[in-house]
Amino acid sequence: MTSSTGPRVVLIGPPGCGKSTVAGVLSERLGLAARDTDTDVEVVAGKSVADVFLEDGEPRFRALEREAVTQALAVHEGVLALGGGAVLDEYTQAALEAYAAAGGVVVFLDVSLAHAGPRVGFNQARPLLLGNPRAKWQALMDGRRPVYERLATLRVLTDARTPGQVAHEIETALGEAPSAARADTTRSEQ
Repeated sequence: MTSSTGPRVVLIGPPGCGKSTVAGVLSERLGLAARDTDTDVEVVAGKSVADVFLEDGEPRFRALEREAVTQALAVHEGVLALGGGAVLDEYTQAALEAYAAAGGVVVFLDVSLAHAGPRVGFNQARPLLLGNPRAKWQALMDGRRPVYERLATLRVLTDARTPGQVAHEIETALGEAPSAARADTTRSEQ
């Protein structure tokens, strides 16, 4: 963002695209803190995202998520990873549009079903993927893709790429010159 407050970069995308992992790698490379709004929700709720869905329902989770995104956009100055469905909230969309209009970078980490599956572990408990997880993931992605694409100022495909490679592409797009040590790390992760 061009002002002195707000994230350096915001990562959006579906489950399995690598938002949390890439946020960690990118924040380390940039010397900034990483923040994940799903973690913020868990801290406030005192339980996992899955438990919030199960015990309190999706509307409660989305309200907590909206507050987490609003707070993080206002005060976090590092790398921010949003939960996959956060962008569905109209208030969040408007906040991200304002952030981007002020010079902020919103990165859509895109991924195919073939590459998201092993990352998500479709056998794990993901509230929105219960039942037929592959079909539900694809349906989520089909519905969310237009929103991700509209809000993004940069799209990075994560298929068959390491978190370091993805972080390097974002870092380059941000105009950050990778140091020799960081370039060596990227080469070793390829």
